[in-house]
Amino acid sequence: MMRKRKVGRGGGDGEGGTGSKGSRGSRGGGAGVAAATAIVCAVGLTAAPESAQAAPREPRPGSPAGAGSGGSGSGGSGSGSDRLRQVHQRVETLYRKAEAATDAYNLAREKQTRQEKRIVRIAQSVVKAQKRMAGLRQRAGAVARAQYRNGGIPPEAQLLLGDDPEGFLNDVTLARKGQQATLGLMNQLEKTQATLDGYAKSASREWERLDSSRAKKAAARKEIRAKLARARQLESRLRAKERERLRQLEDEQQRRAQTTWLGSGILRKIGGKATSQGRRAVEFATAQLGKDYVWGAEGPDTYDCSGLTQKAWAAGGRAIPRTSEEQWRRLPRVGVERMRPGDLIIYFKDASHVGMYVGDGAIVHAPRPGRQVTVAGAGSMPILGVVRPDGG
Repeated sequence: MMRKRKVGRGGGDGEGGTGSKGSRGSRGGGAGVAAATAIVCAVGLTAAPESAQAAPREPRPGSPAGAGSGGSGSGGSGSGSDRLRQVHQRVETLYRKAEAATDAYNLAREKQTRQEKRIVRIAQSVVKAQKRMAGLRQRAGAVARAQYRNGGIPPEAQLLLGDDPEGFLNDVTLARKGQQATLGLMNQLEKTQATLDGYAKSASREWERLDSSRAKKAAARKEIRAKLARARQLESRLRAKERERLRQLEDEQQRRAQTTWLGSGILRKIGGKATSQGRRAVEFATAQLGKDYVWGAEGPDTYDCSGLTQKAWAAGGRAIPRTSEEQWRRLPRVGVERMRPGDLIIYFKDASHVGMYVGDGAIVHAPRPGRQVTVAGAGSMPILGVVRPDGG
């Protein structure tokens, strides 16, 4: 992957870095992206032939220092380079696991928000039903009081005791209507009570789900923080030159993957044109270049990978799911050769990362903690598939 080295290198520790955000807004835009994507393609296409081969086998932790390492790579001994590769492998694994946990955190948070809204709606419905129940009970009480005033004598007894048969028949007709009204009133009371009971059960279920979502979110947050802390601890033990070499190793690995991807001739097959919505989404995403990655962030100053793509497509006029896993699961899928700018590329087998295709074999994405929104090679990471928010 080839990054725009002048974009957003300051600050940013992955959880609200202190990089200079004031100057970042002016660094986005079409011209910068066009130049960066050209560099991405040029670097991939002009790389030495041997770099298109598979990356060297990473030494396993605990293997003899220097095994399989032909040169220093950082101005030191072979064992130093081997150690850096091991650190790189461990750091990348930790960040990948943190990103997967971030997706779980975002999904749990989204579910919690929906469940809280449903509970509010249930509460509002309960209030309406309770008001209706109060009115029905008032009417039922009025009927009962009327019956009490009449002595509760059944119509048959009134016929035997009364001396006005014609008036009695009129009273019987009215009495039957009253009985029907009373029966209807009781039915309404029963139905309203059943509705209230149903709301109570629904609210109970939603509270249980809400507790579950909160627990999952808390567990995911704990996992994220633990993984990020461990990754930072490993990086903090390195000297400044070693940290820079670590970044170079990351770049080299992604550049090899991009070169292999481009070497397949895939760009000759990709030629789709962006829709008007897709162009707006790309314009929004590229305007965020240089802003820090922060897990769970949805802008406007920081983003995680799926927070960036969701907000970009909101700017394009389409609401899409919050997490990369849900984007992969719920959005229409297209073949890689049918890609067009604005499409989302989902990465890794667990769909834990997403970037937006901007054309010419490049994506804009929020990589990981400690990095900023940047342009990268579309093939610099293992592609799971492509989804299209605007369908078709």
